[in-house]
Amino acid sequence: INAEYMGPKPKRGGKGATAAQMEAAAPAKTEAEDIPNGVPKTAGVTTSAYVAYPFDPTTQFKIISWNVNGIRAFLGKGNPLQELVDREDPDVICLQETKVDADNSYCQTVKDLLPGYQAYMHCCSKSKGYSGTAVYVKSGTKHTVTTDIPSAPKHDGEGRTMTVEFSGFFLVNTYVPNSGQKLDRLKYRCDEWNPDLQKYLKHLEKTKPVVWTGDLNVSHKEIDLFNPKGNLRTAGYTPQERAGMDKLLADGFIDSFRQLHPETVQYSYWSYRNNCREQNNGWRLDYFILSESLMPSCKNSYVLPAYSGSDHCPIGLVLPRTLA
Repeated sequence: INAEYMGPKPKRGGKGATAAQMEAAAPAKTEAEDIPNGVPKTAGVTTSAYVAYPFDPTTQFKIISWNVNGIRAFLGKGNPLQELVDREDPDVICLQETKVDADNSYCQTVKDLLPGYQAYMHCCSKSKGYSGTAVYVKSGTKHTVTTDIPSAPKHDGEGRTMTVEFSGFFLVNTYVPNSGQKLDRLKYRCDEWNPDLQKYLKHLEKTKPVVWTGDLNVSHKEIDLFNPKGNLRTAGYTPQERAGMDKLLADGFIDSFRQLHPETVQYSYWSYRNNCREQNNGWRLDYFILSESLMPSCKNSYVLPAYSGSDHCPIGLVLPRTLA
């Protein structure tokens, strides 16, 4: 179970399930032909059918983001990353919540996972087995990588932010701090982290447009989570957190998935408890947020709920290859 995020409260009377039972439970099956353009006809239903979105690698550039909730446990379930690469052929993979220590030999193992990609890790130095991000960039793609928010060093030490500069845009991979079960980090999250991160994104925008991705730990609107009325005081759906997203979007950024799919109920996170994934009692916590100037170039923004291995599923973004 995610140590930071325990998810929405189960419905009254629901029976609990162990993590092992949850992992054994398959998502509700939906035939592939019932998924035009990859969106289930029955809104909000998870599917075990993999969806092959249209993608031309000669003219398009694909980015995948995935919170793996501890990469050691994640890889203990096979090699979901290699499966992702085999099916999706992404140019970039952004990971969050890797939980790998910088001084651990396993760090190199993670870097060597995907032949054909250059790997970068940003580990938490304040606590062992906590937080952390990683980026894999397909070899041959010109890029540079930096870490943290340079103008706000007070946030350093948790390995939460990585920035990849390509020829036509910045990609910022972030694991946003969770406000906590008791909301003990809500003030820090909303009054310090959010403003500093927003200033950083706007600073980058002065040079190139920005793609901000990762586990942003907020469900922005009612459509973005199961049982919104019951979670008004739950981390990820407090008025303060949602207001923070409002403020960022009002500052020239666009939620690409919601822009392209305004009425689609689709989650990216399901608690391991109470068969939440099987019942599709989830939250949309993972995003691709784009500079307004970049949105017209967006070819697709989507969620991939069929992939297992974590309590989150991957999300994808497709841009013109000319931007890279």
